[in-house]
Amino acid sequence: MEKRTLAYWQDKAATLSIEGRAFIDGASRDAYSGRTFDCVSPIDGRVLASVADCGAADVDAAVAAARRSFEQGVWAGRNPRERKAVLLRWAALMREHLDELALLETLDAGKPIGDTTTVDVPGAAYCVEWFAEAIDKVGGEVVPADHHLVGLVTREPIGVVAAVVPWNFPILMASWKFGPALAAGNSVVLKPSEKSPLTAIRVAQLAHEAGIPAGVFNVLPGGGEPGKLLALHRDVDCLAFTGSTNVGKQIMQYAGQSNLKRVWLELGGKSPNIVLPDCPDLDRAAKAAAGAIFYNMGEMCTAGSRLLVHRDIKDVFLAKLLEAAKAYKPGNPLDPDVSMGAIVDKLQLERVLGYIEAGRKDSTLLLGGERVNASSGGFYVEPTVFDTRHDARIAREEIFGPVLSVITFDTIDEAVRVANDSDYGLAAAVWTANLTHAHEISRRLRAGTVWVNCYDEGGDMNFPFGGFKESGNGRDKSLHALEKYTELKSTLVRLR
Repeated sequence: MEKRTLAYWQDKAATLSIEGRAFIDGASRDAYSGRTFDCVSPIDGRVLASVADCGAADVDAAVAAARRSFEQGVWAGRNPRERKAVLLRWAALMREHLDELALLETLDAGKPIGDTTTVDVPGAAYCVEWFAEAIDKVGGEVVPADHHLVGLVTREPIGVVAAVVPWNFPILMASWKFGPALAAGNSVVLKPSEKSPLTAIRVAQLAHEAGIPAGVFNVLPGGGEPGKLLALHRDVDCLAFTGSTNVGKQIMQYAGQSNLKRVWLELGGKSPNIVLPDCPDLDRAAKAAAGAIFYNMGEMCTAGSRLLVHRDIKDVFLAKLLEAAKAYKPGNPLDPDVSMGAIVDKLQLERVLGYIEAGRKDSTLLLGGERVNASSGGFYVEPTVFDTRHDARIAREEIFGPVLSVITFDTIDEAVRVANDSDYGLAAAVWTANLTHAHEISRRLRAGTVWVNCYDEGGDMNFPFGGFKESGNGRDKSLHALEKYTELKSTLVRLR
């Protein structure tokens, strides 16, 4: 096998064929309006492709195709084992095209190629495989009804599912929606972020090649218009969204203004990472704390952006943390040795730098704080660490960049209070050698996922993912995700 070097990926990028059209009813199509937008790489600022800028006519066409395919039963009417076989072929094609998909993801979103080849694309294929394998093993219920009745509780596909997904993990977050939705028998309209639409378009072609019928899986690239129109569309039965809390709130309002479609939201986070004095391994905790905020350039809803450290170990721990941060040096994401890539676009770069400037005014800068590699034309920010108060702006608002707020605490009760003092409740972590503290603090933390003596572990699909409070509702991953894309039906049969 040819060695995967920077030169290897640059050569692959130079000859890469990029599809920018929408995928509607089994075919690649330009937007009805003819409009396009430039897809710009955050690596160097160059235009990768002209991408279809879909509007109302495209949304109507995709939803109509999805509705027709659902009503005709070309997918929903297939036996679970048949859907399973097609989905497994699709996942195999995703693995077969791993280099191509990973390269698209890296060029489009600025993610390190070492991550897209080992996490993003394999993770998306695994998600499709997992739900494919699950769907012919999930049954219903026989209710203990009166003896003259047979009572059944079954799950049926909900119908047309719209999925609106973010730019930080474009293919992986999309798979968490379309994997269970398609496995359950629904027809799907996927709207990728305009910041990173390329893998979604390519994966739709592979889905069709695998045997998913026309109209069952559609992709609509574009700005904010398609997402809003899908949320307002009266023929969409369910909308699953991952993105910002503000947009999530708007989507719920649109659902209320239209047909009360089911809405599932996976939103923002400001996750606390608590290190107690009896932490069993400060070196490992420091490395994990650095990874929790600097992995994927901090563009993670679960980013451990609030590091709560006990006063007794603060100085020792911070020294280890700042040393661990050196492993994250921004560089060309096509270099397999680079662990930190580019911020997704200029707008997000300016947002991150704006928060850093705000932090300089009321907090103590311990590391970083600068834009780097600007001569490349790309958008890079070095790992940044502030010593701050829990009520500072940088410690309360989601930045979505490599900016860490370190907060000092003196007691466990104070740590839990500060950790929970947030609009969000997506994830949290606690480091302690005391089993009682581990369980009691985990119970008290208002978060959908709590890690003990680790951070961001558990990449398999068995763990439901989602949050409390303004971090959203519903859960991705696990069998619980199937609940989002099905309707419960009670059937009562009178025997006599």
